[in-house]
Amino acid sequence: MGKVVMYSSVSVDGFIADEHDQPGPLFDWLSSGDVPLDESGELKVSQTSYDYTRAYWDQIGVTVVGRHVFDLTDGWDGKPPGGIDHVVVVTHRPEPEGWDPESPFHFVDGIEAAMAKAQELAGDRMVEVAAGDVGGQVLAAGLVDEVRMDVAPVVFGSGKRYFGSVDAQHVLEDPDVVIQGNRVLHLRYQVRR
Repeated sequence: MGKVVMYSSVSVDGFIADEHDQPGPLFDWLSSGDVPLDESGELKVSQTSYDYTRAYWDQIGVTVVGRHVFDLTDGWDGKPPGGIDHVVVVTHRPEPEGWDPESPFHFVDGIEAAMAKAQELAGDRMVEVAAGDVGGQVLAAGLVDEVRMDVAPVVFGSGKRYFGSVDAQHVLEDPDVVIQGNRVLHLRYQVRR
């Protein structure tokens, strides 16, 4: 089975969006360089961020998100982001009306079902879990191996928390990766078991 990684860009004070679900300057680092991060050419980062981020993206087989993120992005128009093969959506609602059942999106009820489906689809590749409420639930269930954060130099003061509504202490190892890019600090922590 592949490694399970919880990931998002995050403010210095721990938020992945403001109270209105807006990321504000959290993703400024994705347009702060001159090296294209993907084929679209819209994302351009520093060489340092490219080396770190591209290597990470290339390992991901499946991303797990909540229905809220799916709805906010309009399901990425049926195409998983960043060249990822599959997206597992945790939801208590059915897929949207008219949704193409052949698209690589899988709608499941609950984190246990989501993680089982994600591991099945990913095989030996990495399973990425979006930070926020779903990511916090997966962490609380003891299913996260690694936490990755792209810390942007902004303080939100309030908003959507990186770890969602986690209300118990979880200890991480010292960061084993600390990389400074343009307008971002890339951090990686192993989850202590």
